[in-house]
Amino acid sequence: MTLNNGAHVGPYVIVTAVGAGGIGEVYKAKATRLDRTVAIKVLRDEWAADPAVQERFEREARAISKLNHPHIATLHDIGTHENMRYLVMEFVDGESLENRLSRGPMPVEQVLDVAMQIAGALDKAHREGIVHRDLKPGNIMLTRTGAKLLDFGLAKLKDASPYVTTASRLPTQAGSNSLTSEGSIVGTLRYMAPEQLEGKDADARTDIFALGATLYEMLTGRKAFTGRSPAKHRRMAERRNTRRHIGNQRR
Repeated sequence: MTLNNGAHVGPYVIVTAVGAGGIGEVYKAKATRLDRTVAIKVLRDEWAADPAVQERFEREARAISKLNHPHIATLHDIGTHENMRYLVMEFVDGESLENRLSRGPMPVEQVLDVAMQIAGALDKAHREGIVHRDLKPGNIMLTRTGAKLLDFGLAKLKDASPYVTTASRLPTQAGSNSLTSEGSIVGTLRYMAPEQLEGKDADARTDIFALGATLYEMLTGRKAFTGRSPAKHRRMAERRNTRRHIGNQRR
């Protein structure tokens, strides 16, 4: 459902559209009860009745509701309006790391600050049994108060059965053009750990690998891995596993 400026969604008033993905749309809105700005995520009409997409949408709510951390976007509310499901999130005002990197590498001091903040956010998530599975520059926002980790739409919960997505990601901010891979591989190819590329189970180390690839890009201004297809990335994964095996033997 496309929402016009001024439309009401429960106790929220839509201000403007700020982003869209394969299955949903994100709007800037005003919370009338508390008089604060929020971000509202809603499912597109064509996906609203899809059980798998609904599960993904609800998984994001379950994941974020467990997390209270200064560098993770906060979930304020979840509800249904005229049969439309929506999430109400903290509105993160800033620039995506993806957009920042389009202008080149970052100073080392800034990289270290962002790295520590996102590592802290991941540590919190992992301690709660949550694996993000789609960490990348497009899911990190840079704000005046520090970095914010977004988009837990592909998160794996420790008490949930494995889920395979067939839909592209639902962003929390506009301006990201890196699509989530479709099919049995969950994540974004250029930041995926070998086990993700091979369709295996993911754990906290999967997020750490993606963080490493992101830090490489922040320092160099270049992506660590540049393959454009799942097949090419699988070959890269095989080489990574070989290097890891050789390194373990040497130790």
